[in-house]
Amino acid sequence: MKKIFSLFLAAILIFVTVGCASAAKVKTEKVKFDKKLLKKVEFLDAGAKDTPLFVLREKPEDITIFGKAVANQGQMVNFIKKRNPAPKINCTVEELVSYYYEEAELENIRPDIAICQAIKETGTWNYGGDVVPEQNNFCGLGTTGGGVKGAYFDTPQIGARAHIQHLLAYTSKNHPKLAVVDPRYELIEKFRPQIFGKITKWTGLNGNWAVPGKQYGQDIINLWQQAQIPDASEASLQYANSQLEENPDYFSYVYRGLVYFAQENYWYAQADFETALELNPNLSEAVFNLAITQERLKRPKDALKTYNKYLEMQPKSQLGYYNRGTLYLQQKKYKEAIKDFRSVLEIEDRFVDAHNQIALAYFKQKKYQDAWNEIKKAAEVNTTNKTVNANKAALEACIKVKKK
Repeated sequence: MKKIFSLFLAAILIFVTVGCASAAKVKTEKVKFDKKLLKKVEFLDAGAKDTPLFVLREKPEDITIFGKAVANQGQMVNFIKKRNPAPKINCTVEELVSYYYEEAELENIRPDIAICQAIKETGTWNYGGDVVPEQNNFCGLGTTGGGVKGAYFDTPQIGARAHIQHLLAYTSKNHPKLAVVDPRYELIEKFRPQIFGKITKWTGLNGNWAVPGKQYGQDIINLWQQAQIPDASEASLQYANSQLEENPDYFSYVYRGLVYFAQENYWYAQADFETALELNPNLSEAVFNLAITQERLKRPKDALKTYNKYLEMQPKSQLGYYNRGTLYLQQKKYKEAIKDFRSVLEIEDRFVDAHNQIALAYFKQKKYQDAWNEIKKAAEVNTTNKTVNANKAALEACIKVKKK
């Protein structure tokens, strides 16, 4: 009887596998393009991610969820507006940031990093996934994919509170100080004892908050690094110079290099990043910053060597693979570019710009069917990405006959 049952299960498995494979084939839409129209298409490049990295004095894996803010509210407001001048929120950016600081500080959660998590989850409040702005759901509470929108909250402040309470469920067994509004708090407490109150570091959220989420916590910390980058003001430069006078270490040189980069004084920025590396050759952030500075100085060969060095130091860096891939694209090394963008997607499968760049590489090689398939994937991942939507529309306008 057991043998018959096993054979029955095997037959079902084969049927499902074949069915899924057939479904996958159906989804690959074969089309024929009007070549004259294709010649007029200007396929948009998503461009490199050239925001430099701030140097942390502690390792990303050591940064705790509990603690005080490092970046102030003004920095976080500016960071959000820089990434998205028109975020889809039901209050002002200033109000949203103040809600996060109020709610997080009440529970001793780091508000600046919690905001960075919300930035990652919402695409800086541009959305594009299952959640919609009306939900005031800033961290994907209750979303499981497949169109499931998850929890709704009455106001942005309640949404921020729910986010903080959900973090608290992972970090502490002490209950929130205010009434619980997180609809999944009790589920973690009752049914996930292996994580309830046991995850104290942001990188500990990998594979727990997000699945597979291999670099989930690192991505949040990377955003936090970017939020702390100084601006181009003379006040920032004066502060950087005073820091160097007090303590001329690698941290201070990188900090001043960031100011020079913001001021578009790239030769000075390059000099400071190189000095930082002389003091600390293993400082990967300085290597990345040097690479993007070399690109600004129109030195692609040097930049490529520097990205190679960076990826040796950080072999799981999405930014490293993405920027090197974009550099390969500019050099018409399409095979190498596609390989790098595929590496990005192995680390983070929702990195929509990597899909766009793969489509661009195929388009440049006149592999229009492959470009179409890839840009469609990108549009499925994020429905609001302007570059992706423009490229999809441009190719769609060139479709002559659809083959079934």
